[in-house]
Amino acid sequence: MGHIGKFEELIAWQKARDLTKAIYEATRCEKFAKDFGLAGQIQRAAVSIMSNVAEGFERDNRGDFHCFLSIAKGSCAEVRSQLYIALDTGYLTQADFQKLITQAEEVARIIGGLRASVEKQRQKL
Repeated sequence: MGHIGKFEELIAWQKARDLTKAIYEATRCEKFAKDFGLAGQIQRAAVSIMSNVAEGFERDNRGDFHCFLSIAKGSCAEVRSQLYIALDTGYLTQADFQKLITQAEEVARIIGGLRASVEKQRQKL
């Protein structure tokens, strides 16, 4: 896929990895950690973002990569939605929520841009 040889070189994957780490840190807080359902779900959604970017890239097919980027972007929306639940239930402070939601929005924008670029490459073929 262009001049990038490994998925680890993709900024989208790197930023998704950072978000995943931040989500895991946030869900370790005492009140959040006790809500096994929400904590597990938001962790899985965050992992899904970086995993789908990686899997799509490794498929070495622009059509597949585009599809997996769409799934990753959807998982990013899932994380953002669950962050609102964490805020509303008092698991996150407003400041922590804002930091994480901004990070998740950035990841979504980067994945969206990468997806658009892959789509342009697909149309050239």
